[in-house]
Formats: sequence, C-alpha cells, structure tokens
Amino acid sequence: MKTKREENKEKTVLITGASNGFGMEFAKLFAKDGYNLILVARSTERLRRLGYQLQDEHQLEQVSVITADLSEPGVASEVYQQVKDSGIHVDILVNNAGAGVHGPFEETDLEREQAIIQLNVNTPVELTKHFLKEMKQRGDGKILNVASIVSFMPSPLMAIYGATKAFILSFSEALSNELKDTGITVTALCPGASNTMFFRRAGAAHTRAAHGDLLDPAEVARDGYKALMSGEVKIVSGLMSKLQATSSNVIPDTALAASMRYQMEEDEGEWKQSKL
Repeated sequence: MKTKREENKEKTVLITGASNGFGMEFAKLFAKDGYNLILVARSTERLRRLGYQLQDEHQLEQVSVITADLSEPGVASEVYQQVKDSGIHVDILVNNAGAGVHGPFEETDLEREQAIIQLNVNTPVELTKHFLKEMKQRGDGKILNVASIVSFMPSPLMAIYGATKAFILSFSEALSNELKDTGITVTALCPGASNTMFFRRAGAAHTRAAHGDLLDPAEVARDGYKALMSGEVKIVSGLMSKLQATSSNVIPDTALAASMRYQMEEDEGEWKQSKL
C-alpha cells in the first residue's frame, strides 16, 4: 500500500507567481509533501533557483519551470498549451499571481490597470477553464484561487485591485457550488495585508497598511494549503482579517470604504522618516 507521499509523487501542481511571496511558500509546501511542480512566473532565474533547491531537497520526480508574463493577453492559454504538449496532467492548480496599483483612479495609468485586470481576473479564468475540463474528465482535482480580505469590502485608492479580488471570491464560490459532488474542489484564500513585495510593487510602500502588523506569507500559505486539502470553499487568513471579514457583514459599505481609505493613505510619519 502506497504512502501519501508516494501517491503525491504521481501528482503535479501548477503554481502561478511562484518566484516569491505566497507562490514560493506554496511551492515549498507542495514539494515537502512530494508533489511534482510546474512553477510559472516572469523571472526565469528565480524560478530555476527555487526549482533546483526544492527538487534536490525533497527528491522530487519532476520540476518544470515556465517563464511567462501572465499580464499579457493570451499568455495563460499559451501556458496551458505548453503543459498539454508536454503530456503532464495537472492535478492541482494554484492561481496565485496578482498585482495592484495604488492611487486615485483618475490618476492611475489605464494600461497598467488593464494589465492588472488581465493578470488578476482573465488569467485565473483562462487557466481554470482549461485545466478544469481535464479534471472533470478524470473526476478529480483541486483549485486554489488567491483572493484577499478586500474581496469583502470597497478598497479606495486601490479600486481596481479590490474589484478584481471581489471577482475572484465570487467566481470561486460559484464554481465550488457547480462542482459539488464531482470530486473537484475550489478554494478561495483571503489573506490580509502580508509581508510580501506587493505593496512596493503597487507603489503603496508608504501607506498605513504597509506599516501595520503584516502577515507572514509562510503562515498564509499554510492556511491556504490546509484549506485546499480539506476541500474548504473559503479561508480567511489572519485573526484581524477574520474580524474584518466578519464585520463586513454588519458594517455599512460606506464605513468600510472610509476605513480602507484610511489604511491606504500615506503614513506621513514613515514617509518623513524615509526621507531623512
């Protein structure tokens, strides 16, 4: 009789945004349990370094690296075709890649926001559409979509990001219902502000949220991993995040928006200190 790890060695997980943050932590967790990996991100060097490390450390059967900019239209489908042409069956899909941009909507760059929508919405939809069909044929599979605490509330000064994450949560919950009793589960992970590169890349490094109590990405990934394996529909990571999610059911949206705007405004003390 095969052990769980021996069974996992015959399975493959595809992780987008795998070169850092949550994606890298997910890769470590799956590797530890013996899964084969397909790591997708823009940075070839980071992916290869991570892939070599995990394959050597955990004696994995196979680690594949795909360099791709998933913020470009059509690239997600190209990634799927590349995986299909390789003959690899994806048993678990982790739609982790995401980005945001900070600032008043009328001032932010439209092309950048369109790329964010492509990355945060279109890419997970395309990958899920393609790989779900194969999972349905086999009657087995798991999908993890990384949403956010802002999925539950308006997010002024990051309006596009918040809207895309609200989509991901709704999309995930709907699919979970559609796939009930099929052997396939869909899980949405909703973390709060975390200690990743997100704020810096979004131009939000000097906001109050970026200087609050940030979640450890390793702990967030563990929460998501556990929920995925248990077939949970939704998991909110972090105690404060859970309180925020719960309060969103009773606090008016106008008050939630005001609170979120305060968090996304610049922390003047930090900003001044960084200029010294």
